[in-house]
Amino acid sequence: MGIVAGLDSSSAATRIVVCDTDTGAVLRQGFAPHPVDPKATDIDPQVWLLSLGEAAGGGVLEGVQAIGVSAQQHGLIALDDKGALVRPALLGNDKRAQVAAADLVDALGGRRAWAEAVGAVPQAGQILAKLRWLARHEPEAAERVASVMQAHDWIVWQLLGRPARRTTDRGGASGTGYWAAGAGAYRQDLIELALGHRVGVPEVLGPADSAGTTPEGLLISAGTGETMAAAFGLGLGVGDAVVSLGASGSVTAVHGEALADPSGTITSFADATGMHLPVVHTSNAVRALRGTAELLGTEDLAELSALALKSTPGASGLVLLPYLEGERTPQLPHTAGTLSGLRRESMRPEHLARAAFEGMLCSLADAMDVLRGRGVEVRRVFLLGGAAELPAVQAIAPAVFGAQVVVVQPAEYAALGAARQAAWALGVSQGTLSPAAPPAWQGAAAQVFEPGDELAVGSAVRQQYRATREQIHPGAFDAAREPAGAAGPAE
Repeated sequence: MGIVAGLDSSSAATRIVVCDTDTGAVLRQGFAPHPVDPKATDIDPQVWLLSLGEAAGGGVLEGVQAIGVSAQQHGLIALDDKGALVRPALLGNDKRAQVAAADLVDALGGRRAWAEAVGAVPQAGQILAKLRWLARHEPEAAERVASVMQAHDWIVWQLLGRPARRTTDRGGASGTGYWAAGAGAYRQDLIELALGHRVGVPEVLGPADSAGTTPEGLLISAGTGETMAAAFGLGLGVGDAVVSLGASGSVTAVHGEALADPSGTITSFADATGMHLPVVHTSNAVRALRGTAELLGTEDLAELSALALKSTPGASGLVLLPYLEGERTPQLPHTAGTLSGLRRESMRPEHLARAAFEGMLCSLADAMDVLRGRGVEVRRVFLLGGAAELPAVQAIAPAVFGAQVVVVQPAEYAALGAARQAAWALGVSQGTLSPAAPPAWQGAAAQVFEPGDELAVGSAVRQQYRATREQIHPGAFDAAREPAGAAGPAE
């Protein structure tokens, strides 16, 4: 038996789990918040090391043989030719690069050109867009940039004592906007397009590779982004998808190849195992539930859930298109939500409550269908987020998604994924594990919900929702359904 640790440096805190290398059983844990405003968009990355040190206090890392690092994604750490910070890190929640992202789309010739180049259309959160913003708004700083890193790259580099070799992994690289997941290669020409010159980029390690060994003899694995680490910690495989229920939503699935999507609806990430994680985002999820709860005057989402279950499937004909903040999937950024099917008999609180849950889940099922339409297999759906615990979600989701639904118990899945990666790298270095197969850790504790005899009911709810969407927004999904190789202008 060995002992490994996983560190997850999120936007707000550092979490550490120490695990048995053979089973993944958690032996110890550590936690410390970052000493900074969690809404900050510019940050000195030294604060990540400060919270890491605090989280590791009290002997949490005693006996650990290897460490894996997971960290928040899309943060730009720009370094000069001596390895010093050019400016504070620009974090993923920074929206200032929205115009820069749109400029980059046009500069390369449209969405199709970007999808074919790197599997993703530039978004404000990506490092590439931040480089463009830097070149436009802080040109003197931009000129000094000699190399770029992300949060997990930088933390790994610091743990190793800032060696000449700088590393990342496929998962982290795939979110930059200038690394093609399909080809497995950087596009320095795109960096030059954004920043005005080429820069040093970290070496991309394989899933079971190690980044190096600390002066104290600890092996450090490649590390990865939080999305990839959480998927690895959950033990996802082909046929699995994750539906994230936050204020906004997302559908992520494991797939064997990178997907080039001309519409930009799918973002093609690589995962931490050698597979791929195509992602489709929605702008609205739980915010539709909260808005409905406020409208109905219910105390909380639990009361809204109980109210919804007093209604029947289809909500007596009420359909809520939950596009309250515009929508990203389908691409309707300037639209608003729609409540359709109002009749005297449907104007009851329980029907509106049910329509809110059905609308949220049908919208996410639409996003899932974008992936399914590109050949992504979905047999099992993991629901993440506090709303996954609501009885109405658990009752409605299996039939609407047409798949088994898994609601896992809350745990530090990103940190667990980082620890599993560390165990993999350690086993490969010791000759006890194959680079082709990660350690088989015990799965997450979970409740499982089957669609059973409700599949026909779920199909009818989807059809009612789809008919309303097509009436209000005809052809909204046409671009997302277009095959990657279809003829037509790049936009």
